[in-house]
Amino acid sequence: MRISQYAYFALRSPVVPAAEMAARLGLEPDEVTVRGSRTVDPPRPAVHTWKIVCRERGLRVDEQIDRIIERLGPYRDRVVALSRELGVHGPEHGGAVLEVVRYFDDEDGEEEELSPPGAALQKLAGQHQLLGWGLDRRVLEFLLMTGAYLDVDEYG
Repeated sequence: MRISQYAYFALRSPVVPAAEMAARLGLEPDEVTVRGSRTVDPPRPAVHTWKIVCRERGLRVDEQIDRIIERLGPYRDRVVALSRELGVHGPEHGGAVLEVVRYFDDEDGEEEELSPPGAALQKLAGQHQLLGWGLDRRVLEFLLMTGAYLDVDEYG
């Protein structure tokens, strides 16, 4: 099985553009979306989004998330304040999200690493190195402080 995956932390708002979020945080995003840039009525995307993304191959999801949280660390207080402000009317209207996206059997994904022939210990097929992940206390505290929700999308 081949797996491709990435994770991102995003701030979302129906009214505050990503450029304003970046200015208030002092941190430029890796990616943005602009509310209504695809269709105006109904607006698609439905919100402006400011994102810090990790698409680094060879990392488990928790390792990708760690990279994101490390990048956000110096800006934590500003991220917390802005995410709370944006999420004051509920997560459907704005705020923060930690998103995980995984594709199984993706032709561009990473192949499972098997043990070399003759190795003393043999890894069994079906134990892909990218499967399995967890969130440590530091990440959970960051999500709680920012009021972020965790959204995991997996496609087969």
